Amino acid sequence: MKLLRRISRLFQIKTRVEAWLVIYAIALGAVERGRLYLETYPGWSGWLLAAACTGVVFIAGAKLLDSVRPPVPALVAGPYDAPVRRRPNIERPIAGRNRPMHLPRRRGSESLISRHTD
Repeated sequence: MKLLRRISRLFQIKTRVEAWLVIYAIALGAVERGRLYLETYPGWSGWLLAAACTGVVFIAGAKLLDSVRPPVPALVAGPYDAPVRRRPNIERPIAGRNRPMHLPRRRGSESLISRHTD
């Protein structure tokens, strides 16, 4: 049983380099199969089958690369300062900003129902 487990580990793709090598091998086989289709089926049907062969490489390659994720880098340990939030200057607005200015709330703009508290 141990020997079977060791042999099965040879067929597992663990790194992205191995995934790229497998994609390369699939691409070589697909191009060869596409060339055979072009010789066997002349005309647009051969071109369609050859395009399908090479299109499969993109689908299989995407699945292989998605299944082998790169390792997540560790966060750098250390103290972090919170970002400084500055209040806008209401008295003297700066010209040229493309942000809406903070306007003071007007009194009496609320409805009487929302101010009613029982």
